[in-house]
Amino acid sequence: MQNSKVAPVLKRTLGSFHLWGIAVGLVISGEYFGWSYGWAQAGTLGFLVTAVAVAAMYCAFIFSFTELTTSIPHAGGPFAYAHRAFGPTGGFIAGFATLVEFVFAPPAIAMAIGAYLNVQFPAVEPRWVALAAYLVFMTLNILGVGIAAAFELLVTLLAIFELLVFMGVVAPGFELANFTRGGWAGAEHFSIGAISGIFAAIPFAIWFFLAIEGASMAAEEAKDPQRTIPRAFIGGILTLTVLALGVMVFAGGVGDWTKLANINDPLPQAMKIIVGGNSGWLHMLVWLGLFGLIASFHGIIMGYSRQIFALARAGYLPKPLSRVNRRFRTPHLAIIAGGVVGVAAIFSDSLIIIGGQPLTANIVTMSVFGAIVMYIISMASLFKLRRLEPKLTRPFRAPLYPFAPALALVMAVICLVAMIYYNQLLFMIFAVMMLLGYAYYRLTRYARDAAAHDPQLTLSE
Repeated sequence: MQNSKVAPVLKRTLGSFHLWGIAVGLVISGEYFGWSYGWAQAGTLGFLVTAVAVAAMYCAFIFSFTELTTSIPHAGGPFAYAHRAFGPTGGFIAGFATLVEFVFAPPAIAMAIGAYLNVQFPAVEPRWVALAAYLVFMTLNILGVGIAAAFELLVTLLAIFELLVFMGVVAPGFELANFTRGGWAGAEHFSIGAISGIFAAIPFAIWFFLAIEGASMAAEEAKDPQRTIPRAFIGGILTLTVLALGVMVFAGGVGDWTKLANINDPLPQAMKIIVGGNSGWLHMLVWLGLFGLIASFHGIIMGYSRQIFALARAGYLPKPLSRVNRRFRTPHLAIIAGGVVGVAAIFSDSLIIIGGQPLTANIVTMSVFGAIVMYIISMASLFKLRRLEPKLTRPFRAPLYPFAPALALVMAVICLVAMIYYNQLLFMIFAVMMLLGYAYYRLTRYARDAAAHDPQLTLSE
């Protein structure tokens, strides 16, 4: 009888175009929903200020993060970089924060998929649609990274096409006066209250770009990662910045933007103002718009599974989660484990009452907490490794060093402080999860010691 165990090694199949598709696809659902909650906090003009500032942060971050990704191409991504720079505790902080980001983003997207279908079929319950989406796309990810990446590229291209169609269809009805009316936190003119709204809207501006760094988790499955990953990241952040600003401005100028500020399907509702509820354009947006949500949902499942896989392989999570399916060479148990947490979040009605915000807004904010903590420790890792390992091979070096990574680091810290101030209860939940994870980390040192002595799992490789 053959040994049923498979060594936890992933297969290299991805080129630059596939990685670009993953980088953009991970994020592109942020252009379809989630961001409009920022209007409720800051108004259209206030949120525009927030979004531009966050876009600048992400550009600085991605150009700096690419240096880490190409120097240390590892499925753990930020976990591997922080582990190398700050040791096991640094690895834990980065790894667990990334895990929160990637495990909590999919349920928010799944709920949006349900909301989009509810436009076409009002009798359909969004939560059951969300559950079905998990089952379908977990299965697709288990079937193989080549199939998953090809599918991701296809739906990403369709999603970009649909966003361009949306902007083209609503453009004739765009009026700048609509966009600027009540644009400063509900007021006509800039005020002190507008500043508060600008900071409160930070999580929803981050949602425009959240998870683009997840392409780094495909580094062990990339062909020539030192060349392909920089191309994917740079092309991805430029693509997303143009789409995010375009969609936000056009949607806000079609009518009363306040009616779009607290819903999961702002684009169909914005288009309905222009073309009516029975237009073929609207139906096309709903159906093709699902591709944008699916692209991110599918891609982030790929991302969280690789993070769980890498943490389990290094002994930070239960060892079985690092098992690779014998036939498809994918981390099937890691895919399933993240899905269980996501489905539980979808059906956690108690989250709705936190801060008086809708369930989706709270899930988005929780995901962003994980992302911001990871961004901070990643930029700190870049500075530390530049000092500790000046001879480390760096196929791509961060431009404008040290200014670009410093900008990303400082802005990420500001974002974290603002988010804590405006979301104190959610931050407490996030902190409790981190503490529970740290307790597990302390109690399972023997597993990490065993992983550290396995040459196949060495983080420096």
